Amino acid sequence: MKRFGLLFLLYCLTLRGLIAQPEGASATLAYTKALKQLTDVMVTDVTGPCGAARYYAYANLAAYELMYRQQKPAGYVPLAGLLRDYSLPAPKSTDPKIDVEFGTQYILLRMGEELLPSGYILEEHRNQLISDSRDKRHLSPALLDQTRAYADSLVKTLVRYAAKDGYVKTSGYVRYTPSDKPGSWQPTPPAYSEAYEPYWAVVRPFLLDSAAQFQPARPVAYSEEKDSDFYRLANEVYDTSRTLTADQRHIANFWDCNPFFLNQKGHVSFGTKKISPSGHWMGITSLVSVQQNLSLAETVRWHALVGLAMADAFISCWNEKYNSDRIRPETYINQHIDRTWRPMLQTPPFPEYTSGHSVMSQAVATVLTALAGEPIGYTDTIEVEFGVPARTYRSFTHAAREAAISRLYGGIHFRDSIDQGVWQGEQVGQFVLKKLGLSAKTTPAGKKSKRLGER
Repeated sequence: MKRFGLLFLLYCLTLRGLIAQPEGASATLAYTKALKQLTDVMVTDVTGPCGAARYYAYANLAAYELMYRQQKPAGYVPLAGLLRDYSLPAPKSTDPKIDVEFGTQYILLRMGEELLPSGYILEEHRNQLISDSRDKRHLSPALLDQTRAYADSLVKTLVRYAAKDGYVKTSGYVRYTPSDKPGSWQPTPPAYSEAYEPYWAVVRPFLLDSAAQFQPARPVAYSEEKDSDFYRLANEVYDTSRTLTADQRHIANFWDCNPFFLNQKGHVSFGTKKISPSGHWMGITSLVSVQQNLSLAETVRWHALVGLAMADAFISCWNEKYNSDRIRPETYINQHIDRTWRPMLQTPPFPEYTSGHSVMSQAVATVLTALAGEPIGYTDTIEVEFGVPARTYRSFTHAAREAAISRLYGGIHFRDSIDQGVWQGEQVGQFVLKKLGLSAKTTPAGKKSKRLGER
């Protein structure tokens, strides 16, 4: 209990700003605080990984545009013409000068209000931001009004852009019906939920040419024969689950990131809400931004690029998931190995191949590594508030690979899905960097990573 208390205090001190910060760090901390307020609303809404990535991408894109158009900081590039179907008038010398510290926080909250189902919750935070900026930072009413008007005009433009990305159409498609073909995905216990976002591949990518641009190798062929490669994959999941070390259990729980864990007590069921995988990695970006004392401009840039990579990674992954339509380990093992077996983690409600954690984590780690320029070690306290003890990593890649292998430990993914997911995520991350004129510092395309699970 003492250890948990210390970890929770560390989390509060790091992200809530209760310790002295170097000159200029307060703006970075304030930005991450505003973004955390969006995350909290997503937790309330039980926002899944795809939706969360989309919201983060648009919100941070708005802040990026505000910062770029006002200051053109080093490292920023105009995104009009780079992002799909995206255009904005060039900044003008007659554009009003605003307070970018207030403006970047304000625009995050306004984007959240416009896009999130429960975005109205953010109005209170927005009003508090205005009051604090007036009373504590002593910004004049005229400057506040001018900044708000400028930000609101960008919000309108970005919301219109978001409205045309195909997301709204996904709710109008025919309800997804699982296939009865052997080896296809089927709903799993305990909730037997319907498929999550089966049409996500129609959502417009930000930078990818198409959802199908980076297709992994074909999954191992389905078979029920005991001497088949597929049976061996399933048996590895089964055997691994029965020999987990304490550290492997911690890894599985640490990266679970289940937005809605279904608890069952006798005949009573109730849900526990947590952040999504997208929320976890956006939190890592915030944590490291504060740790590294990044300027506000760099903090906004890091979050914006991570948001774009994250969103495109899930579009790429979900395209493969519903094309492959592969059975989950839980279903296969119950049918052909042990009908009483349950994985350590609750199986997510969507097809197995490729692993979403693997794809998104590697894409984000690739981008963060390039932005940082060198490996950065950090202690991840993001889910301490949910009772999950912290873990320490040597680098973003170290964390991404651990996130990937956690799905084997949790009993919810086969190894080829994890390995190919890492490959797929790396391709997405490298492509995002190339489009933005940055170089990747990762394993070259086509090379095999070391076997996942090695530390």
